Formats: sequence, structure tokens, C-alpha cells
Amino acid sequence: MPQTTFTPTRPRIRFDRNELAGAFGDLGTDLPLLIGIIAASGVDSASVLVMFGLMQVFSGLWYGLPMPVQPLKAFAALVIAQKLPGRVIYGGGLAIGVSMLVLTATGLIDALARLVPKPVVRGIQFGLALQLTTLALKEYVPADGLGGYALAAAGFLITVVLLGNRRVPAALLVIGLGVAYGLLFKLDLATAQRAIGLHLPTPRVPVPADILTGAVLLALPQIPLSLGNSILATRQVLHDHFPERQVTIRQISFTYALMNLVNPFLGGFPVCHGSGGLVGHYAFGARTGGSVLLYGSLFLVLGLFFSQGFQQIVQIFPLPILGVLLLFEALTLAALVRDIAGSRTDLLVALLVGLLCSGLPYGYLVGLVVGTGVYYAMQRGWVGLGK
Repeated sequence: MPQTTFTPTRPRIRFDRNELAGAFGDLGTDLPLLIGIIAASGVDSASVLVMFGLMQVFSGLWYGLPMPVQPLKAFAALVIAQKLPGRVIYGGGLAIGVSMLVLTATGLIDALARLVPKPVVRGIQFGLALQLTTLALKEYVPADGLGGYALAAAGFLITVVLLGNRRVPAALLVIGLGVAYGLLFKLDLATAQRAIGLHLPTPRVPVPADILTGAVLLALPQIPLSLGNSILATRQVLHDHFPERQVTIRQISFTYALMNLVNPFLGGFPVCHGSGGLVGHYAFGARTGGSVLLYGSLFLVLGLFFSQGFQQIVQIFPLPILGVLLLFEALTLAALVRDIAGSRTDLLVALLVGLLCSGLPYGYLVGLVVGTGVYYAMQRGWVGLGK
């Protein structure tokens, strides 16, 4: 009789040191955005943090994969820059949830996925990597002066030595180093004591005028980034790292829609899936939904018990350490381009898209459209590379 090879099934949820280490893989992206959103818009911090934590828990349980959710980045940037109020945020969140549900229900999301070629998706990921690298090196690492540089260098060295080590996960030591530094040099006990207290999310009901305003000001600029990074690029990363799990484009867009149909009614900030978050969790050791559940639990605790002093409490954690985590997330994202490096045409398209995404206003929309057009033009011989 022929022998059968048994392939062990990866568990959906697991809690161990690697899942705990992976849980911090996206902290450098999310934490500064949430601080900026709360400070600029005056939204209720308990509602934002608790709902953000609940959405993590939902995603971890739904997928059983290290697939966290992130604040909508273009959406957040506009809120912070224009100091838009909460009512417009909730209206825009509901608008984008409805839009994504329509794309999912009609099958248009699948048509878009078939239209956009893989080199364009890799270019979107490369563009995000460039943006994260710039953020890490220009803003986070220099934040604490000479001491911050020394702290970042120590964190970088620890990560280089231990990256991929599943017995001693790098992220746990790097986070521990940051916590120790914060407790020694930045902790204000009086502020921490004032922040303690139980706070629950506040119900909201978006009105039609705010939904329309949010759709125009916030949802429309966000949709191209969501299509490229939150859905297409996330699906590609899942295929790269978890080929045995056949997660579809439509599944990802459905959960994206569902989260944003719930969030606005409880004061949550709009969220998405994201290839960067998935790569960050994976790079630091996560392989199941356990890391996302642990990550969500962190924000639930902050929101329920420490939300009134959130901005002050999180300031004790040094930005240079967040910069190190962000830098390795970016490097892991950029490395995904290697699977198309054998094709000069594909690599050129990916690099072009990456530069457009990272360097232009509405770069993800420009990169998506221009990159797709250039790719098909090259395939048909309308545009040549030359010799």
C-alpha cells in the first residue's frame, strides 16, 4: 500500500512566547496614529481604544491567523491634519463600511483583484515599506536624543541576533528593554493614578449629513489605499505565508466592511486589515490568531481602565523602540519583492509603483492606476524596456 504523508494542521489559536512576541509587531504603526486621532479630534478615548481592541479580537477569532486590524491610515492622516470632529469620523466610517459591503456583495472586489497584477501589489507593499522606514528613521529613532539613539541601537542589535529565534523571541526582549527604560526615566506615578478608572464605549448614531460629509472628506481618499494595501496586498501576504489557508479577497473585504458597519455606532475609529500589520506579527514570531487576541487585550485593558490618561501613559514607552519594530516590519515588507526579481519587467513595475505610492499625494491611487496601466502596456509591447 502506498504510504501517506501526514502534514500537521496549524492550530487556529495558540498562546505562547512567540505569539506574545508577535503581538507587538504592529505597535509602532498603530499607537502613534491612535494618539494623534484622540488628540486632534477630541473623540472619547475609551470608545476608540475599547472598540479597537474588540476589532482585534474579532479578527483573530474569525481568521485564526496573525491578521490584526489597523486604523485607516489616509483617513487618520486627514482627521489629524484637519482636526475633524468625531461625528464626521463616525459618518465617514459608516460610509466606507457600506461602500466595501457593496463591492463585496456585487463581486466587483473580485473583478478588481483580477485586474490588478501581482507586480503592482508588490509595489504597493514596497511603497508602504518606504513610508514606514522613513517614519522610523526620521521621527521615531531620533525622538529621545543621544539616549534614544543608544536605545535604538541596542534594540536593533537584539533583533538582528534573535530575529527568527522561536525559543527567545526578539520582540519580547526589545519591548522589555523599552518598558524598563520608560519606568526608569519617564514614569509619572501621579498621572498614572489619575488615569485609573472604569470607562465604557459611548453609543453614537451617525446622521445623514455627517455620513455624506465623511464620505466626501474621508472615505473617498481612503478607498484606493484600502483596495491596494488592506485587501489585495493582504491577500498576497496570506498566500505567501499561509498557502494552506485559502482566504479569499471577498472574505477580507467582507470583514473589513463588517467592522466599519459596527464601529461608528460605539464610537470606534474606522479600521482595516493591512499587509504591514500581518507582516509585522509574522516577522516577530506569530503564526496563529493568538497574537491578535493578545494585542487586542492590551487595548481593551487600556480603554476600560486607563483611557482617561492614555496619552500621558503611553508617553513613557520610548519612541526609538517603536522605531526599531517599525523598521523591521518595513524590511520584511520590502523583502517580499524578491519573488518577482527574476523578471525585469515585473521588478521595474513594482519599483515604479512603490516610488509613486510613497512619494505622491494620493500615491496609492496613482500607483495602482499607473502601475496597472504600465504593466499591461509592457505585456502588449506598447512600452519597451530598451536594451
